[in-house]
Amino acid sequence: MSELEKMRKGELFFLGDKVFTERKKHYKDLCLEYDAIPKSDEESRNNKMKEMLGGYGEHVSVEPPFNFDHGQNIYVGSRFFANYNLTILDINDVVIGNNVMIGPDVGIYTINHPISAKQRNQGMGQALPVHIGSDVWIGGHVTILPGVTIGNNVVIAAGAVVTKDVPDDSIFGGVPAKLIKKIED
Repeated sequence: MSELEKMRKGELFFLGDKVFTERKKHYKDLCLEYDAIPKSDEESRNNKMKEMLGGYGEHVSVEPPFNFDHGQNIYVGSRFFANYNLTILDINDVVIGNNVMIGPDVGIYTINHPISAKQRNQGMGQALPVHIGSDVWIGGHVTILPGVTIGNNVVIAAGAVVTKDVPDDSIFGGVPAKLIKKIED
């Protein structure tokens, strides 16, 4: 099994694999190209976004800088807005629904490193997908860890570190994030 196949399956894989590192370099260049496009050139920004991401809905806006590892593992629904300095380490899939707003300086991570120092020193990693539902507002400086699923109609309070799944109709906050209250529309 290739390192990319291991990566996609959530198994330990070698981070220094040539195919993996070359792909990452290519997508880093696309990040820089996107960040350099003026906000007034909406058509070019949309075309670059389509080139970068695995899936892309309508009315998507990401303020630069936008940082990611592969891009093609990011799937964004319609009516998506991300404020400045969004970082998505998309070694595995990051699937984001419709009507999602993300505050500044948010990190969404699918990659983790082993607890074992021996495995870390060998350059191993493990990646688990992140899923974010629809009608979600993620406040500034939020960190979302590998393997987390955030439900629909959710608010994540600024500064939260999301370490576990978040159910629908919830406000979560804190470090680690926990239920603050249920949302009743």
